[in-house]
Amino acid sequence: MKVFQPQHKTGLVVVITGNGKGKTTAALGIALRAAGHNMKVCIICFIKGDMYSGEFDGVKRLSPDVEINVTGKGFLRIIKSPYSFEEHRASAQNGFMLAKEKMDSGTIDILILDEIHNAIDLGLVDLPQILELIDKKPPFMHLILTGRDARQEVIEKAHTVTEMKEIRHSFSLGIEPQKGIDY
Repeated sequence: MKVFQPQHKTGLVVVITGNGKGKTTAALGIALRAAGHNMKVCIICFIKGDMYSGEFDGVKRLSPDVEINVTGKGFLRIIKSPYSFEEHRASAQNGFMLAKEKMDSGTIDILILDEIHNAIDLGLVDLPQILELIDKKPPFMHLILTGRDARQEVIEKAHTVTEMKEIRHSFSLGIEPQKGIDY
């Protein structure tokens, strides 16, 4: 089987946003594809963390090429959180510091910041922090940013932007989240 090789390698900034389902799943698809090319991927989850999701253990099966770091303390403002805003922010800031560390290490090919747009919107991470991270991204490393409500300033810096649009979600039909599909 022939493998395509680009003449000019470029580290992309990819934004996956919108109110539809599938943003994290799309990023995980990129991680899966990258693992097939023996690339090193680091995923940092900024919001999810207090509830189990299948990707946490699924990604472990791709180790050591793909790693997942859950730094979030769970959803904030959507459901009642047992943690204070300050605790949520401290966890997100720890995630951001880990992102900088991983980026600066030169050991990863793809850095995925899952739900980072939500973290910005909630005030857990500051927009200037992310803009600076994008600006300091190594030239050949890919940076994937997921979550609802991506800021225009981030979109303008991205090479690829995808918006997930909800047409219908099973939850609106009264169907509970389903294992393997929703979590």
